[in-house]
Amino acid sequence: MQHVKIPQDRIGVLIGEGGETMREIEAEAEVRLDIDSEDGAVAVETVGDPVRGLKGPEIVRAIGRGFAPEEALQLLEDDMMLFDVVDIDAAARNKNDLKRQKGRLIGEGGRTRELMEELSGASVVIYGSTLGIIGTPPQVDAVRSAAEMLLDGAPHGTVYSFLEERHNEMKHQGMQYHRFPGSGSS
Repeated sequence: MQHVKIPQDRIGVLIGEGGETMREIEAEAEVRLDIDSEDGAVAVETVGDPVRGLKGPEIVRAIGRGFAPEEALQLLEDDMMLFDVVDIDAAARNKNDLKRQKGRLIGEGGRTRELMEELSGASVVIYGSTLGIIGTPPQVDAVRSAAEMLLDGAPHGTVYSFLEERHNEMKHQGMQYHRFPGSGSS
């Protein structure tokens, strides 16, 4: 059994209307969730496939970090899917700086966050003092690097160029991968 703590205001999202979301997570991840709505503590117990069960706490954590349940459930689609968190607070000097750093990551009208998603193929959510990422290892790595560049003060244009480059690399690797079906190495 694993224990995950999520923010108070995310408990309703985790439970869902009439417990619908909670039941879906339990069925899909083959776990049982015991949610304490007083303090946000969630006990996750594997009741089926242990490998799927391992993703249970990650799904709960992802919802706690601002992801919609549908996005969090993408973690079950494939063994390679990861959930990662960038701590914005760690890069901020104070409350005002945290606000500024979050603003840099979100971008004008949410454009920077959207570009991170579009160019990496990952899901990206900024909530509280964290940036959450769900995707494959190369996708998560691209977003984490872009976020760290922005937090280190890199100009947005530089970060967009970096993301474009990574996008093209991933696309190119994807094409190569599909071009030679069945061959051991390419």
